[in-house]
Amino acid sequence: MPDDDWRRDRIGNAHRGTNPTVLRRLDTGFAVIGDRQFLPGYSVLLTDDPAVTRLSDLPRPRRAAYLADMERLAEAVERACAQLDPAFRRVNIEILGNTDPYLHAHIWPRYDWEPEDRVGRPVWLYERECWHGEKHALGPHHDTLRAAIGAELDRLGGAQRPPG
Repeated sequence: MPDDDWRRDRIGNAHRGTNPTVLRRLDTGFAVIGDRQFLPGYSVLLTDDPAVTRLSDLPRPRRAAYLADMERLAEAVERACAQLDPAFRRVNIEILGNTDPYLHAHIWPRYDWEPEDRVGRPVWLYERECWHGEKHALGPHHDTLRAAIGAELDRLGGAQRPPG
């Protein structure tokens, strides 16, 4: 990935078209592919308003729309990963909010090839090397995966391509 400055303001850079992880603009936020791909297809739904810190900050209609976008991204990841890897099992969806101060939902694909001691457990228990370093960093070798998730979002409707 180029200059990492966009990471300091992921949502602002998504609005400006300078967040390179953006797959599509959805109704209430941005579908982005994760910076780390130790589970290929890992994606995140970022809120489009950085002042929103939790789901309950949203009025009910907007909350329902955010959850619909989250479900749409999860289905797109599920379809794309199932097409690309026969060992795909399912997706896990999490809204945690323990680190980043804005609303975001994690979409984690899970696979049969995962180590037995990890497959039935939360992804947060994966080793430190999965979260840091270059081995699992998002890069050009993930372009097919990015395109597949984006195409599925397009098929499901309500998605806008990022500029550029």
